[in-house]
Amino acid sequence: MNDSHYCPHTPEEIAEMLSTIGVASVEELFAPIPTELRAKTFNLPAGMSEFETYGRMQELAGDNTPGMVNFIGGGFYDHIIPAVVDHLSGRAEFYTAYTPYQPECSQGTLQALFEYQTAICRLTGLDVSNASLYDGGTACAEAAMMALRVTGRNKILIDGSVSPFSRQVVKTYLFNLDVEIVEIDPLDGLLNRAELASLLDDSVAALLVQNPNFFGSIEDFTAVAGQVHGVGALLIGSVYPIALGILKTPGETGIDIAVGDGQSLGNPLSFGGPSFGFIAAKKTFIRNMPGRIVGETVDKNGTRGYVLTLQAREQHIKRHKATSNICSNQGLCALRGLIFLSAVGKEGLAELARLNRDKAEYAKARLAAIPGVTVLQVAPTFNEFTVSLPKDAAEVVAELLKAGIAAGVPLGQYYLGSENCLVVTVTEKRSKKEIDKFAEALQSELIAIHF
Repeated sequence: MNDSHYCPHTPEEIAEMLSTIGVASVEELFAPIPTELRAKTFNLPAGMSEFETYGRMQELAGDNTPGMVNFIGGGFYDHIIPAVVDHLSGRAEFYTAYTPYQPECSQGTLQALFEYQTAICRLTGLDVSNASLYDGGTACAEAAMMALRVTGRNKILIDGSVSPFSRQVVKTYLFNLDVEIVEIDPLDGLLNRAELASLLDDSVAALLVQNPNFFGSIEDFTAVAGQVHGVGALLIGSVYPIALGILKTPGETGIDIAVGDGQSLGNPLSFGGPSFGFIAAKKTFIRNMPGRIVGETVDKNGTRGYVLTLQAREQHIKRHKATSNICSNQGLCALRGLIFLSAVGKEGLAELARLNRDKAEYAKARLAAIPGVTVLQVAPTFNEFTVSLPKDAAEVVAELLKAGIAAGVPLGQYYLGSENCLVVTVTEKRSKKEIDKFAEALQSELIAIHF
């Protein structure tokens, strides 16, 4: 056996290693394996990424049952999760951790949450973050209540392009409060800025927008921020964290409070949960933030340490002065988000975002080429876009499920008159082969309609 064919070390280095472990040759290491069972060559194929290798292993071990190819988004996304996220978050000291009431025995959890807050601030371009929320929908509601406290006003404006799920959560949270919620119907899938201008007055506490919005469109809200601030209100922005790899940060566009769902940051779909919500804001609003905030300090010996600095939860202060009752179950999911962001890094997040955008652009072109299909693009998009079909989108989705394709989110149940519209999502996990299969299956289904 020629050692140099499969080992990058020099003969001298190999000899030294063999001597250290007490064997005379590499061949001796393989002695327990019968000759007829040994590999005849180490001619391995080209290297693959962790995700590609895992996929290939699943393919080889599969039972020929086709899996469902997912083009559904709408707030929950099928992204790659690096193995390090499961490995580190599954360690017992994190996996079984509870609220760190006693800092002297909770430094690991507290430091992780402090680093998480730092990551969210850098991601959003804002000054402060808390130690996470439950999910994206409740984060929108918490931000709305935060704006009510800050301004002392009682009206919330919501762009109708915000996720219908988040809008419903906001309405549910504020249902028993003396608060008026006004929804602004979208205009061509975007914020109706003329209607917004007519609604802005000194009774408005905040405007809630989303970027990219539920239709997939991207808007620059810098000018809107100026309008909102002009009447003393706040601008709340719900954002897609992966998209922030290439989009302006909320801080750069004048948003006062940024929220979002952290599921796409290292958390699996898991039939809809659990997940975590994030919130970040300008420093001037820190005492109105919900939940807990972890701070860095030093002990009497000057050693660095971490503590819960602001705890405006109803368990900690007078109930009528509490900002929320956010608890600790989302901490593990937030930790996964931190590990994910740390693993991919700044450049990796930008590359991941570009992959999402580029694959979605390819899918757009493939679907737009199908007779009867129109891509409704009134603004740039990230990895979601809306198409118009020649028949009810829900019926098309039901048929494509039989072919193993989850085609997207039909809009008819959320927006009147949009029964033929479908929101399609393409993440970095979707291959060219899968996108082509989707386009071919959709074309076949639409041809079947004609005949």
